[in-house]
Amino acid sequence: MTNTERPHSESKLISAAKEDRRAFAALYDKYYDQIFLFVYKRMESQASCGDVCSQVFLKAMTNLHQYEDRGFPFSSWLYRIAINEVNQYFRNNKKAIRAISIDHAQVQFIADEMGDGVEVERALQALEAVLDDLDEPSLTLIEMRFFDQKSFKEMGQILGISEGNAKIKTYRVLEKLKIELLK
Repeated sequence: MTNTERPHSESKLISAAKEDRRAFAALYDKYYDQIFLFVYKRMESQASCGDVCSQVFLKAMTNLHQYEDRGFPFSSWLYRIAINEVNQYFRNNKKAIRAISIDHAQVQFIADEMGDGVEVERALQALEAVLDDLDEPSLTLIEMRFFDQKSFKEMGQILGISEGNAKIKTYRVLEKLKIELLK
């Protein structure tokens, strides 16, 4: 399937779902796995993740009439809903623990982006503690860029900001992380 075919077929699925809610099942089937994985990386349990994913798709289905195609993939809209639902989950469940899944390759990517002076092994040891201290918007930027491997363009689409703004905000957070890691 080419890039020009994908948006067209996606538009058909969305139009059909707007006309008949039963047609939303095709969108659900198409995007459930990637949204589930996105949410799961942030949750402490699979059951909680399932609950949040259910809310994401319920909100998407009930608010589909408000969705407007602005040239971004439909998945960007779903990711935005998912971020909001994860944040809502943690606001409602103060005792819940926000999961951060980190592996060596992701730390290497972060260290490379930070530039000179950041050693991967030291970064791996310190990164969890430093990430715990980040505010939610900053953590979301880091997770999307380095753990979900989203491009700045995709990040901008999901967060409703420009590609340049996503890049600037991410590098500002990286600079803060670098300062903390070098202490």
